[in-house]
Amino acid sequence: MLLKKFGRFIRGYFSSVPYVLGYVGRIVSSSLVFIKKEKAARKILIMQLLFTFIEALSLVAILSAAIGGAIYLLGYSFLLSIGQSQLIYKLLVIIIIQELGPILVAFIVTARSATAIATELGNMVVSHQIEAYVSIGVDPVAHLVVPRFIGVTLSTFFLNLYFSLCGILGPVLVAHMMVNVDSAGYFSGIFRELTLAAIITSVIKSFLFGMIISIVATYYGLNIERASTEVPVAGINAVGKSILGVIIADVIIIVIPFIFG
Repeated sequence: MLLKKFGRFIRGYFSSVPYVLGYVGRIVSSSLVFIKKEKAARKILIMQLLFTFIEALSLVAILSAAIGGAIYLLGYSFLLSIGQSQLIYKLLVIIIIQELGPILVAFIVTARSATAIATELGNMVVSHQIEAYVSIGVDPVAHLVVPRFIGVTLSTFFLNLYFSLCGILGPVLVAHMMVNVDSAGYFSGIFRELTLAAIITSVIKSFLFGMIISIVATYYGLNIERASTEVPVAGINAVGKSILGVIIADVIIIVIPFIFG
């Protein structure tokens, strides 16, 4: 009995894969011509950038500076005790820029935007606004989904850059006040350890995480049937599946260099 239920679950799960792939392909193809054709939807893109990027700047700045300072203070003390204090710069680059920054920014964007997008689109489905768009010949994917896809993806990328910048600048105060390290020496050590591979990895992660979050949020928002009680469920699913997708993508990106290296 249990095996039959599991088999039905697997069949039901994979039966939606072609639809999801088609949905992703439609978003990507519509994004390529968005600026040229979808002039009316640019306001949605601007509002999405405002909510996801601009309004999150203060939170990201405080969080990244605090984490960077804590890592420097604790890490420097430990590394100094074993005579390897210069490794603190490599540690900061790996944690702040390459690993922690992209995934923590993705979690912040998921918490703030995935629920909002899924709930907003879900309410539009329930109130028949999506049907109204279709009835007058407006493509809901191109007009509603694509600007949110572009907005969330760009916001995640820029927030990741902002997180890295604040996370690197934050420890300067700690280095100067707590352990009496010269600021010029600090930045020299950071730039010495900042490799092209670390920057590329961070950029790839930020773009990929933003795409995952936006696609999952819009998918669950539009996948509501008719009942208004499905709207909060869609928001919960959007957050849960976005976090799962981000973690899986992060693990794959980390593992790939070890497989092919």
